[in-house]
Amino acid sequence: MSFNRISAAEAASLITNGDTIGLSGFTPAGAPKCVPAEIARKAEHEHEAGREFKINILTGASTGQSCDGALANAQAIRFRAPYTTNSDFRKHVNCNEISYSDLNLSNTATQIRQGYLGKIDWAIIEACEVEQVGDKARIYLTAAGGISPTVCRLAQKGIIIELNAFHSKSCMGIHDVYEIEDHPFRTPIMITKAGDRIGKPYIEVDSQRIMGIIECNVPDEARAFKDPDPITSQIGQNVADFLLANLRCGKIPPTFLNLQSGVGSGANAVLGALGQCPEVPNFNIYTEVLQDAPVQLMRDGRVLSASACSLTVTNECLQGIYRDMDFFKDKLVLRPSEISNCPEVIARIGVCSLNTAIEVDIYGHVNSTKICGTKMMNGIGGSADFTNNAYLSIFTCGSTTKGGAISSIVPFCSHIDHTSHFVDAVITEYGVADLRGKCAMEKAAELIKVAHPDYRPLLLDYLKHADKFKGHTHHCLSAAFAMHDTFTRKGDMRLTDWGEYLK
Repeated sequence: MSFNRISAAEAASLITNGDTIGLSGFTPAGAPKCVPAEIARKAEHEHEAGREFKINILTGASTGQSCDGALANAQAIRFRAPYTTNSDFRKHVNCNEISYSDLNLSNTATQIRQGYLGKIDWAIIEACEVEQVGDKARIYLTAAGGISPTVCRLAQKGIIIELNAFHSKSCMGIHDVYEIEDHPFRTPIMITKAGDRIGKPYIEVDSQRIMGIIECNVPDEARAFKDPDPITSQIGQNVADFLLANLRCGKIPPTFLNLQSGVGSGANAVLGALGQCPEVPNFNIYTEVLQDAPVQLMRDGRVLSASACSLTVTNECLQGIYRDMDFFKDKLVLRPSEISNCPEVIARIGVCSLNTAIEVDIYGHVNSTKICGTKMMNGIGGSADFTNNAYLSIFTCGSTTKGGAISSIVPFCSHIDHTSHFVDAVITEYGVADLRGKCAMEKAAELIKVAHPDYRPLLLDYLKHADKFKGHTHHCLSAAFAMHDTFTRKGDMRLTDWGEYLK
């Protein structure tokens, strides 16, 4: 059979109110762009006509403006999971206009298969090629794995494909498509090294389930990375020094560890700084997102191999990878998110996790999702997948934000995503708080040392007041959120007066 070529508008016309769509991609990399934008236009027309139109969206991670942003602005989203970074979407979530479920990314495909997130009506997938082989179709993904294998298999109404010529067919073969079995008959995932391959380079489906192919040539909605600044450069150097100290004393193996790094300019800068440190051995990467800095380190021979879920890189970097695929094809593998973020694999192969915190409290708990405990920033993403199973788990952050008005080290986190049990070290531009083997109050002393000097006296005063409550953790409940409260009322945590909270 030949595949039906349709327009994006024709594809959008198939989507009806209440449908659940599963999308390819992981970050804006590999996400469909044309059909979601047309669905947003359809929603606007339906609303103008006085008709209800909202859909549910499941993805591997975030998407771009043409999907999350356009659909949120069109009031077209009823429910969304598991992660997003789009600023327009964030505004609507924080106005309680969208039901948003923040999930660990390793669990999303499993929860879809278990039926926790409802049935999948449509899969909308970006591909660089679709091949007909007998009565089967082979779908070759672009720059990300995400939840594509699962949503393609479970989509009840069919599969819509954006065949995007922006992505070179040279990327055929970099994917390792493997779907975990259902409980209770799961078999071990046989990955023992970052570069191991256990699946197929394509998704295979029955040809008749592909309801249409949209031909397009649309760049990924990549975000440019900020250049390293003095703070991120110093944090990167502190991370490198900490890892080298652990290497020298035998706390990490002489072969070094596989590195994982979260998404964003800060994470990109930290990994780049590690690669530039000559004493750090050449290393492998097992992560969820691969950014520009480690791609350059692969070219330099510093990164030997890299396993990821997506190429979350600038378009210039992406096209460079495609041009040099002969170099990258045996060093780079892209996986579905349930494999890239799989706790079993992370624990087995020895990963050092490097993630970014919004805030850390003096007892070692980490908030990575909510500003002042209420406003969603992005979501937990894969940070818990890696932190909870890492050989060594590290969180980094600048000691302050908002020009110094907010301290990243606080008496108690306004929201907790990662408990102190899984956090080994916190690193700011002021040094390393090594929390391993320490009790709660010893952790507090370590963390105050890496706080900004403006806030150390304030944090020490809190501990002095909290000391009278004794216990394993010295905690003054009436003052625990005083710094947050002061910021919301006065715009600067430094203006905290403990006397207001200790009456």
